[in-house]
Amino acid sequence: MRLPLPRPRSLAGQLFAMQAVLLTVVVAGYALATYLSHRSEAEEAAGRQAASVARSVADSPSVREAIRSTDPSARLQPYAVAVVRDTDVDFVTIMDPQGIRWTHPDPAQIGLPFQGHTGPALQGRTFTETYTGTLGPSVRAVTPVRDGDRIVGLVSAGIRVEEIGRRVQEQLAALLAVAAGALGLGAIGTYVINARLRRHTHGMNATELSHMHDYHQAALHAVREGLLMLDGQFRVALINDGGRELLGVDQEEDVVGRSVAELGLPAPLTGALLASEPRVDEVHLTADRVLVVNTSPVTGGQRRGSVVTLRDVTELQSLMGELDSERGFTQALRSQAHEAANRLHTVVSLIELGRAEEAVEFATAELELAQALTDQVVAAVSEPVLAALLLGKTAQANERGVELVVSPDSRLDDGLLPGALSSRDLVTILGNLIDNAVDAAQGGVRPRVTVTALTEEDGSELVLRVGDTGPGVDPDRAEELFRLGYTTKPSGPGGRGLGLALVRQAVSRHGGTLAVTSGEDGGAVFDVRIPLRETAGAVVNGAGGAV
Repeated sequence: MRLPLPRPRSLAGQLFAMQAVLLTVVVAGYALATYLSHRSEAEEAAGRQAASVARSVADSPSVREAIRSTDPSARLQPYAVAVVRDTDVDFVTIMDPQGIRWTHPDPAQIGLPFQGHTGPALQGRTFTETYTGTLGPSVRAVTPVRDGDRIVGLVSAGIRVEEIGRRVQEQLAALLAVAAGALGLGAIGTYVINARLRRHTHGMNATELSHMHDYHQAALHAVREGLLMLDGQFRVALINDGGRELLGVDQEEDVVGRSVAELGLPAPLTGALLASEPRVDEVHLTADRVLVVNTSPVTGGQRRGSVVTLRDVTELQSLMGELDSERGFTQALRSQAHEAANRLHTVVSLIELGRAEEAVEFATAELELAQALTDQVVAAVSEPVLAALLLGKTAQANERGVELVVSPDSRLDDGLLPGALSSRDLVTILGNLIDNAVDAAQGGVRPRVTVTALTEEDGSELVLRVGDTGPGVDPDRAEELFRLGYTTKPSGPGGRGLGLALVRQAVSRHGGTLAVTSGEDGGAVFDVRIPLRETAGAVVNGAGGAV
């Protein structure tokens, strides 16, 4: 049976134990050092006190007068007892130069020799020593009593070592009380700090925190989606590799600590990141990407920042655009198949009625009409992708009652466009412009969309121009047309304000220009001009529905 191993202490617990031990050692060490220091200082102070009392007694005239008397002890013993009582010393012994006591706390010791050294005092000096006498170990001072130039006696005053120890113990008790209070306050403070640390670390120990950091770093760099964390002042606190790539931030550039406004992002995207309210699945455009942005504030009594996730849906938008185009082509083919079936039924009916010549004439006319349309488009635009797009959009427009014509000015030969200008970008640009023009012209009188595709005579520029007979564009709101989210149609598929924004993105990516003016028929004319030069770097394409 395996015994369960105890779980390692949390980081906060380890810090608390270490701090408690450290505080205890510091306080105990300080108390010991203070005790030893106070003991030494107390002995020195006792020596100074004993010397002061001894000199005071030796300088007293009454002492010298008593020494001259026939019975010095009779007068000096009461005096010595009074001095002991008033000066907080343990004994005062007055003796003759030979060391025979005249006074002593124990009257039985009077007349006996003094226990201690008297040599330095007999030479006229006051000295102190620690000596064990009849009262036990004591710190004593011995000084001579002078009568003129003669030494007529000696005075010894002392304090017992036991009394010195008692005084130090009293001081030590007060010190220990202060130390215990400091230890208690330190322990309480340490506990409070570590309790807060436990909350911040969720009770995890150092190993668990280290593993979490390793997992955090691995996940941060492995996730392809962009992750951006902002602090309360909207400065970058963290950004992963995916976020750098999607926002166009150099992988080597240190952006941590910089404000979002300093990253050089498009104004709408910067505004979304600086917003205090959460954003859910907002679509934003950068120079070459379509991003879905989600922001969520981090709160805890106050705003602490926000977490931003970024998803690249450029390819998804491109596929959706292609899917919309395929659906359009499918619908056009279905309609054409229906019309072809009607025409075929007409031809068959004419034959059954015996009018074969009229049947041939009707079928020939329909074939010539279809071939004329194809010849017209291919003659003007021989670039295969654009030609196919124009043919498909022509059928779609006809189904919606709008005439789509290719202007006689169009001339775009195959092979003129550089490889950097991909067919997908051409479909994005021209397809969205035609869709918007058809939407604008539909429902009007003699609705028509005119498309012009040509290259300048010197081959330096590609010109794509789409005009319609719709209501036109207010010049004051022309710039607003290209803002992401602007739409004149209800929200939903095909009406989310993305088409013209994608057009502008694709045009800007190739260094071109996009402008809108009023046409001769009152409608709008969108004019795209793209320089025909090879551009370095990979091109990320996008497509989407109309505005």
